[in-house]
This record gives sequence, structure tokens and C-alpha cells, in this order.
Amino acid sequence: MTRIAFVMDPLDSLALKKDSTLAMIRACQLRGLDVYYLEQQDLTLLEGEVSGLARTLHLRDDFCETLDPDIAGANWYSLNEENRIPLKDFDVIMMRKDPPFDMEYIYTTYLLERAEEEGALVINKPSALRDCNEKFFATAFPECGPELVVSRRSDILKEFHAQHGNVVFKKLDGMGGASIFRIMENDPNLSVVIETLTEGGRHQIMAQVYIPEITDGDKRILLIDGEPVPWALARIPSAGETRGNLAAGGRGEGRELTDRDRWIAEQVGPELKKRGLVFVGIDVIGDYLTEVNVTCPTCIRELDAQFSADIAGNLIDVVLAKIH
Repeated sequence: MTRIAFVMDPLDSLALKKDSTLAMIRACQLRGLDVYYLEQQDLTLLEGEVSGLARTLHLRDDFCETLDPDIAGANWYSLNEENRIPLKDFDVIMMRKDPPFDMEYIYTTYLLERAEEEGALVINKPSALRDCNEKFFATAFPECGPELVVSRRSDILKEFHAQHGNVVFKKLDGMGGASIFRIMENDPNLSVVIETLTEGGRHQIMAQVYIPEITDGDKRILLIDGEPVPWALARIPSAGETRGNLAAGGRGEGRELTDRDRWIAEQVGPELKKRGLVFVGIDVIGDYLTEVNVTCPTCIRELDAQFSADIAGNLIDVVLAKIH
């Protein structure tokens, strides 16, 4: 029996209406796989062996069939007693812990990399999770992105703003639309925004030319093993907002990929596949790539609902093909 483990957030913290990891677990369950649940705290290196205090996880049958969010709090899952299992004994380990991307996250990738060396398939590849900062990695494809600068120096950031006049400033490790500022020409808050984001010049940040097409949505495009799914979820900002993130109040609208979307995916896809990044979400505003999300991409459930798709099922089939 194929055994697949999910390293993830606590079950009771998940958003049942939209959590993509639950869709993956559902797909595994429908394929008859043995699913195991782990949190970061359950991973251990002892006497040279990486193991996890793992529990088998089963989603309630009607939840598995419908993904009905209304059964929250009504025993929608069951967990067996935990057992210490060497991570090498799992066929697949899905790293699905949400950011923040902090030192604890990095330590987890070290442990998972050891399991990978011992024969487990880890999705996404631990070294790639460390190397591919979600905002900075997008700069590896300059032909796809807007004009930008990465710096911690106030003079360089101000010069970029003076040149372009309408600029978005953001932390390199931000998530969910937090700490993103749009600074227009003659904005008196320029200095304080730069001081705040760089923490007085101690941290690198990104300044990026404002893309007015954000009003039409920040598109999330999912790629499986380097190939895009046919649809994007356009996250449209709420009134008075410049951030489309769903966590920041954006509204999700499914759309067919444009020719430009497909071209961007063609530029990015081969590099993702080479690095072992099997499930990735790229963000596109207008004609420009802005982020490459590798840690815990979402939007499966929203796209499935709007297009009667089975993205998680397609992903799991691709993963299983890699071990058979």
C-alpha cells in the first residue's frame, strides 16, 4: 500500500471552505492511499535517523465526497494513535506547512532533505523550498516581470521611486498581502515606508513599478510538474484596495489562461521542473509575473468549484507516477 504523509498545519486551524491540502488528502483517499498526518513538531532526528510521530488521517466519507465546509466541528476527520515512523518508510512526503518562512521552516527542510536522501519523495523538494524565495525567485525571469529593484539602501529605493513615480514596496518574506505599500508621486510617507520595511536599512526589500491592471485581478496560475492548469484564479481587490490577495479581502474569479499567461508559464515551467518544484502557483498581474509561490500554493478548491475540475487529483496522479 502506498503511504503518503502530509506535513501541515494543525487540522483545526484549516479553512474548510478553501484549504487546498484537504483537496489533496481527499484525492489520496479516493485513490485508496494510506494518508498520514504530521506537524513540524512531530519531526525528529534521533540516532542518525529522521522519523515522525505520525497518525493515520481519514476525512469523514461525506466530507471526502463533498468537501462540505458546514460540517466543521462535527467530527469531520479521524486520527489514529501516533506512531514513530522513519520518514524513509513513506513513499511520498507532501510539505504543506503554510508560511511564515522562518528558521523553523528551514530546519524542517533540513529534516525532510535527510528523508529524501534516504529514499522518500518529498514534494516540493526541500532544497528548492530554501532557495526559491517567492518574490525574489520571480526575478530569475526578467523577461516576464516588471521593472523592480531589490535593496536595503534608502537612497537607491528613493531613486527608483523618483524615476517611476508610482511604486509598490514590499518585504521579501511577506505573505497574504501584508506589508505591501503603494507609494505615488510626492507621497510624504515614502521615507517612513522605506524605514519601516527595511527596519532602518537592516533588511532587503523589493520596490516594483505599480501595475495598473491589478484592478482587473492578480491571477494565480497553478503549475503541476512545470505544466499550467488551464485556468487562473483572478483575485480582484476590494474597493479602495491595491492588493488582490484573498487574505486581504480580494474576490476570486476563475478565468481561462490568456496567450501571455501561457507564455509566462512556458518560461517558468522548465526551471520549476528541473528544481523539483512539482506544485507551484505563479502570480501574474496584467502581462507581468510578480511572484513564484513554492511553499504552500493554494486556490485549488476555488478553481475546482468554478470549472468542475479535479486539480488535486491530477497532482496526486503526477506524484504517484514518479514513484511507480
